[in-house]
Amino acid sequence: MIGFAKLKWKFIFELYKLNCMILSKKKVMRKTASTSSANDKALNENCPLQYAMGLLNGKWKIVIIWYIKEEINRFSLLKRSIPSITDKMLAQQLRELEHDGLIGRTIFQEIPPRVEYNLTEECKSLLPALQKIYEWGIIQKSKQ
Repeated sequence: MIGFAKLKWKFIFELYKLNCMILSKKKVMRKTASTSSANDKALNENCPLQYAMGLLNGKWKIVIIWYIKEEINRFSLLKRSIPSITDKMLAQQLRELEHDGLIGRTIFQEIPPRVEYNLTEECKSLLPALQKIYEWGIIQKSKQ
C-alpha cells in the first residue's frame, strides 16, 4: 500500500486537464492575468474527469478512502495507519470527503463517544478504478 500512497496524482491530473481542455466543446483560454480557480471552474463545467479528480484532489483523500475500504474506519485507526498525517489534516480531509458525499459518518452515543466512517455507494463505485491504479502503482514501483 505504500506504493499506492506515493502515486504522482498531480502528473495524472495535469495530463487529464490538458486532454479535457482539448476535447471540450468550449475553448478554455488561459490568460496571463487569469486565476487558477477560474480556469479550474471552467474545466470542471466541461470535463467530468476534471470534476472527479477535483473531488479526489489532495495528498491524503485516496489513501483515506483506501483504508476505510479496508475497515480502518475510526479516526485513531486511520491516524495509526497513516503516521505522517497530522490530526488537523486528517480531520480536514475527512470533513471534505464527507461534504463531497464520498464517506458517511456514524456517531455512536456512548461514553466515550465513538465515530466511525464508511464509504457511500458513490464512493464504492470508485473502488474498482482505485484497485486498478493500486495494481499499476505496484508494477511501477517494482520497476524502480
